[in-house]
Amino acid sequence: MRYKNKNINIPNALSVLRVILIIPFVYYFINNEIIKAGIVLVLSGLSDMLDGIIARKFNQFTELGQMFDPLADKLTQGAVAICLAVEQPILIPLLAIFVLKEAIMVIAACFLIKKHKKPGGSKWYGKVATILFYVSFAIIVALKGIWNYEDIRITVVLLSVTAAFMIYAFYKYSKIYWAILRSDDTKYTMDINEVMDKKSSRK
Repeated sequence: MRYKNKNINIPNALSVLRVILIIPFVYYFINNEIIKAGIVLVLSGLSDMLDGIIARKFNQFTELGQMFDPLADKLTQGAVAICLAVEQPILIPLLAIFVLKEAIMVIAACFLIKKHKKPGGSKWYGKVATILFYVSFAIIVALKGIWNYEDIRITVVLLSVTAAFMIYAFYKYSKIYWAILRSDDTKYTMDINEVMDKKSSRK
């Protein structure tokens, strides 16, 4: 019987899709095709919701998926933040919060992996922050792309609310990070070979 790599599943494929969708999003955005950029981002957001639903329904959770799913979110949000900053330089300080928070979390996760510890998976507050990010951008895109309306005050308010929730999520994730780092519990121990699922079974 041929061995099946458990990491090859629909939720992980959707996470990979989100990373790939960054390319057309950036292309459409920088070429001022705002509606198309918005559609791509909506597809990315839907894939983010679906991968969690499918993973729970069909029990397709993997340690690799739990690490790659938030990474895909971070890369997408970083791309959106950079595009918005280029479009409206006045937002650079505010959008820097997004990039800084995601960068720190990626570095922290890598450090845990180096210590053979499992980074914590996505939590509800992280998902809510992600949804707020997508909704805020969707409103900004709809106002500009559909109704040709731009108001920097609306943009600042939307992104400020999102930034506030991201800071809260960062605080909560930081507590989990320190708890895992200091814990000797074997449930936080990670086997790299098992995560990558490289072992093969005999027929």
